[in-house]
Amino acid sequence: MKIGGVVLAGGRSTRFGRDKASAILNGEPLIHWSVEALGARADILAVNGPQALCDLAALPRILDAPDSPVGPLAGVLGALGWAAGQGCSHLLTAPCDTPFLPRDMGAMLVGAIGDAPVAAARAARAHPLCALWRTDVAPALATLACEPEQPSLQAIIGRLGGVWLDFPDEAAFANLNTPADFEQAERRFAG
Repeated sequence: MKIGGVVLAGGRSTRFGRDKASAILNGEPLIHWSVEALGARADILAVNGPQALCDLAALPRILDAPDSPVGPLAGVLGALGWAAGQGCSHLLTAPCDTPFLPRDMGAMLVGAIGDAPVAAARAARAHPLCALWRTDVAPALATLACEPEQPSLQAIIGRLGGVWLDFPDEAAFANLNTPADFEQAERRFAG
């Protein structure tokens, strides 16, 4: 099983007030922590986001899939195309603003996926961007993405027949969406 890993960093950081992926947390850009988590299991890595951020992470840039809706689903579709083009059978994804992801998340999702098209993380709530996708799911995912009333990514995973892997710690999947979230993460690292 060859796995590509892509950090999803295409958001506009509106609630954060500036580019959050490059904000320094515990001496490293925020994106570093997601790259590290995916790199524990992925064979190759890339970033779906602005070129400056890809340069910061020293990783190739993956564009959103053309003719796809705006948002993280476009990033996942673009990443699936990239991973398939690299000869990967699977794609591991995570958002750029999750510095506490379990380092064994990728390995655990590999163990959970079986023949399912996608395995995604769940703790107290679902985390559909923390997922392992079969690259051959791209056509079905693209079809669902083009529905007039696009379903949520969580609903799409269900409709694809995906599986959810339960993790014990919701805090491990914390998204840093606001400056207050970032300050709380700084305190956690200093802890």
